[in-house]
Amino acid sequence: MNRPYVAGLVLAGAAGAGVVLGLLLVAPSGAPPAASATPAPPRPSPPSSAASDEADTAAVAVLARAIVDAIARHDSAAFGKLTCRPQTAEALAGLQRTWDAAGPVTARLTAPPELRGESATAKVHVEAAGGVKDTPFPLHKENGRWCVPG
Repeated sequence: MNRPYVAGLVLAGAAGAGVVLGLLLVAPSGAPPAASATPAPPRPSPPSSAASDEADTAAVAVLARAIVDAIARHDSAAFGKLTCRPQTAEALAGLQRTWDAAGPVTARLTAPPELRGESATAKVHVEAAGGVKDTPFPLHKENGRWCVPG
């Protein structure tokens, strides 16, 4: 047999089989589904680690931004709320004196925080009349809450 003729037959056969298969899949079946059949309830899926990673990434980003804002506004009370352990009034007053003495500052994150399980690091760049400082703030997840240790 001639090669083009065989190829044509194969293609025609495949197309015919496709049409028949398509009709079988699309055509309604003879028996309607039973009226008493109820679909099984969906099974709850286990918590996704990707979802928890996304939630932690978002929480760490919010915490890092709050650190930057507290520094830029010289708000030691706001910073004290970001720590894992309550800060004494004396410690917060000392921080406030340090920030007040620094004068106006600008603060920003140098990069998105780095997340490693239940620990993270937010690198904060601060500029003031007295100079420039890059500080890596360690962050920790404690009792489901991200905070600054110490």
